[in-house]
Amino acid sequence: MARKSRAIVETVKSRIRVWRIAIYIRLSKEDARCLDESESVTNQRAIIEDHIAGFNDGDEYIIVDEYVDDGISGTTDDERDDFQRMLADIKRGRVNCVIVKDLARSFRNYSDQGYYLDDWFPRYNVRFISLFHQPLDSYKEPQNMRSIAVPIQGVLNENHCAETSDKVREVFDMKRRNGEHIGSFAAYGYLKDPNDKNALVVDEEAAGVVRDIFQMFLDGMSKNAIVRHLNDHGVLCPAAYKRERLGLKYQNPSLDPGKHPLWCAMTVSNILKNRMYCGDMVQGRYRMKSYKVHIQEVVPKDEWYIVENTHEAIIDRDTFEKVQRLLNRDTRTGPQQKKLYLFSGFLKCADCGKSMTRSKVGNTVYYYCRTYKDQSKTACTKHTIKHDRLEAAVLYAIQQQVYLAVNYTEIIERINRAPLVKSQSKKLMDAIEQKERELSKISRYKQSIYQDWKDGEISHSDYRHMKEDYEQQAQALEEVLQTLRAEQAELENGVDAENPFLTAFRQYQNIDKLTRDILIELVDHIKVYEGGNISIVFRFADELRRVKEFIELNTHNEAV
Repeated sequence: MARKSRAIVETVKSRIRVWRIAIYIRLSKEDARCLDESESVTNQRAIIEDHIAGFNDGDEYIIVDEYVDDGISGTTDDERDDFQRMLADIKRGRVNCVIVKDLARSFRNYSDQGYYLDDWFPRYNVRFISLFHQPLDSYKEPQNMRSIAVPIQGVLNENHCAETSDKVREVFDMKRRNGEHIGSFAAYGYLKDPNDKNALVVDEEAAGVVRDIFQMFLDGMSKNAIVRHLNDHGVLCPAAYKRERLGLKYQNPSLDPGKHPLWCAMTVSNILKNRMYCGDMVQGRYRMKSYKVHIQEVVPKDEWYIVENTHEAIIDRDTFEKVQRLLNRDTRTGPQQKKLYLFSGFLKCADCGKSMTRSKVGNTVYYYCRTYKDQSKTACTKHTIKHDRLEAAVLYAIQQQVYLAVNYTEIIERINRAPLVKSQSKKLMDAIEQKERELSKISRYKQSIYQDWKDGEISHSDYRHMKEDYEQQAQALEEVLQTLRAEQAELENGVDAENPFLTAFRQYQNIDKLTRDILIELVDHIKVYEGGNISIVFRFADELRRVKEFIELNTHNEAV
């Protein structure tokens, strides 16, 4: 009899299953933003633990571990560290039962839901339990796993993710348009305002480094030389500064988290190009490919959100513009070169348009056409010019422009003191009238070809091509007219001594030495011709033309 009882007990024991449970909890970024307590980690944990406590089927239930991805998007598995840890524990046999609050907490999309429920979990003999929104238990009610309601719920969850993503993006775009800062971290040199998380205040310590970088670059230091200077002086790079000095949980995906990061040329370049330092809010430069694919892509510049004067500037606009002009030039240097040469990025061959290259023979510095020197002696000629001769010629040309600016200033002041100042330019008016006549002519042509098509004299294909051609011509003319009318409006407002051309050149009345800073301020580029002749293209050409037009208009016998 005792032997029979023992057999019954052993049979009962063999039927008892031991379920080693993984509780999986996820709080999404959207949940965190909405502060939805119903989806909080605490609430999900309580619901799942209450359900486990209610099991009375005789099996043994052991909670092995709790896996929590707090504030993680459900659209990417790679970023869900605890989800990956749970899968690893399943593979090791540590877990054979997964319990979640609902399907939306578990899988990133409809296809992944199907993969794990139909393939991955069965392959590893894992029991899957979902408590709400299509309750599932793959062990007790396996037929429910094949219900059409399961994939439908997956589609609904995926659609909800898409709709939520769209709503979040709309809110963010509205904030960007309003000039509100929405990033997790402020740009280097700034801090989030403690009283307003969407506003920025200057971080003086880092701002001082930003100012130094701009000044060093204007002084002629190459980006690589600036990098060496900062690293040699122990200045923390932005990533290290945010982590070590500010205590922020900042991670740059391009940097090894196990190593102490240093300054690099790309970091310096990004700082020099960043309009944020002028006081303008610049956002939306990158975006995720989609709510499913969490890969950043570069956004075209014309789609950025730029709002001017939203915060205190670290760099004044004149300095910033100087740096941008300099960055647009070819100013590459050798690895050991610390300073840019005086004419780096300014010299062009007048024939082939390529940059000139510098060469030193003894104590004499020459410039040659880069095409001739480096590519082919048959493609171009030397265009040789000595540095001393070039420097003297450019200095003299600038002195002449300075003299012109001073002289024009006196003339304009005299004109503006006169009782009558003319504001209409016959030359401009004639040009505007001519372009308007051309535009009217094109409009008549368009009407004419339309009638020809309707009358069957030309095919629809010919009509379409001719129409496109006329529309392109009309658009070009409209752009020219817009420029001419803008010039006319400026002329009607008159010209004063604060004209940009006059102001820029007048400040160098006592110039006796050429510096790189002066070149950046006044010169666009210099063309070198065969035989050593040069032509200088100065900045402010449009402003100079308006000054000349104004003076010409007001210096006839009846004026002044």
